[in-house]
Amino acid sequence: MEFLYFIIVGGIAGWLAGQIMKGGGFGLITNIILGIIGGVVGGWLLGVAGVSVGGGLVGSIITSAIGAMAVIFIAGLFKK
Repeated sequence: MEFLYFIIVGGIAGWLAGQIMKGGGFGLITNIILGIIGGVVGGWLLGVAGVSVGGGLVGSIITSAIGAMAVIFIAGLFKK
């Protein structure tokens, strides 16, 4: 069940990151995949920084969106 939660939150975060980073996205499906990867990256980044955005669904989405934006930005560097 946690895996399904992780996929759904990552998908929402990838979509949200694609909306925030106008022109930096790769399309809906790729942004969702990068959002799932970004969930892991966001958790790691905020953990290293010692920042907590809270628990629950909203906190997970915010954390994943931050990670997804970082992943989309880095992937955009290789896109060109």
